[in-house]
Amino acid sequence: MKKYLEPAREIPVKHEVDVLVVGGGPAGFSAAVNSARLGVKTMLIEQTGGVGGIATMGLMSHWTGETEGPFYNELLDKSKEREGEFYYYGERKWGWDKIINPEKLRIVMLEMIEESGAILQLYTFACDVIMDGNNIVGVITESKSGREAIMAKIVIDASGDGDIAAKAGAPFFMGREKDRKMQPVSVMFKVGGVDTSKAVYPGQFNDRFDLPQGELQELAEQELPHPAGHVLLYPSTLPDVVSVNMTNCTDIDGTKVEDLTTGEIICRKQITPIIRFLRKHVPGFENCYVISTSAILGVRETRHFIGEYTLTEEDILNSRFFDDWIVAKALFHQLDVHSLTGSGLDETGMQDEFPRIASYTIPYRCFLPKKIDSLLLAGRNISGTHLAHSNFRVMPICVNMGQGVGVAAALSVKEKVRPKDLNVQKIQKILIECGYNLEKRY
Repeated sequence: MKKYLEPAREIPVKHEVDVLVVGGGPAGFSAAVNSARLGVKTMLIEQTGGVGGIATMGLMSHWTGETEGPFYNELLDKSKEREGEFYYYGERKWGWDKIINPEKLRIVMLEMIEESGAILQLYTFACDVIMDGNNIVGVITESKSGREAIMAKIVIDASGDGDIAAKAGAPFFMGREKDRKMQPVSVMFKVGGVDTSKAVYPGQFNDRFDLPQGELQELAEQELPHPAGHVLLYPSTLPDVVSVNMTNCTDIDGTKVEDLTTGEIICRKQITPIIRFLRKHVPGFENCYVISTSAILGVRETRHFIGEYTLTEEDILNSRFFDDWIVAKALFHQLDVHSLTGSGLDETGMQDEFPRIASYTIPYRCFLPKKIDSLLLAGRNISGTHLAHSNFRVMPICVNMGQGVGVAAALSVKEKVRPKDLNVQKIQKILIECGYNLEKRY
């Protein structure tokens, strides 16, 4: 490969902040708001044109699982549909309060960021780090405004893939431990024209529907282009509109632009045959049509960073309570491993057979990457095994992560200590004051 030597140049320092959050998905949004609420100068940068990540730009259908948390509960309450609003049309459906209206959620999130006092900058890509020994002291960005630097005392990497942590030299591994394979990518979309009085909603891979033509999931595997081949359909908050999670592309590395492009093309090419399949086989979908597709590719798994502790699937299945928790009441009754080679659930995944566990905690050490100071992780990139990640990667748990990490970052600034030297009990005290009730573990 030919190389070009970029000339050295001066770049302007756009901002100097206490806490810089990279990535505006559920974890990063939560981290930024909770840090700013504690009175430290906080900035959130996001490479797309909106906050919320997969919850909004990715058209995710609903908040998954039974997780509770004070900030997550606040977000649910503020974003749920209410009578008298232009979003609301009256019918109460399955899991109503957890169904996402992405347009309303985007507005609610923007309002919450503004109210917190955090600085928000969209359309901004974090492309490099500024280091002082093992400390990140700033991030270099690219945007329409050019190449700029943002200096910060603490950086939170909530980019999903951990781009900033990787550039800083934090150790990680990719995907599944034994072979580095990663979960597939998808493009969510919504269809209109559905007769919801007749519609069926297979929400899990194990959900089966016997039709005159055959069993629905088996028909999908036979007729849809590989690696698509399962049916996942969810109600929306809008009349006659259903969310569809059926596109599928395996063997994609979400940290490579070529693979992202391939995933985008393959998933979008599957939409037309999926529509034909829904019209042909699924009750209520005889006249359905596409009304919107996600603005971003849904990437489930890439880098797993190695932290001071690695959360395991045994920790989750045993509902482990860690003394140094900063995430509590996490609960999702699945090991949600999408097949790494085709459609449906991977052989290592668990849905119906997942035990009815109590909620679990995640220790502060999972958010502290080895080797790098002044950096915290938040979201699916934290320190955990491939199987544990399949549970904690869901959005409600990521919101709880953001709250804990946002509080930790703000306290580190206030107390002028490295995150790893912070007294965890001080983080917990604030989280309990916010509303965590640890006496009730369900």
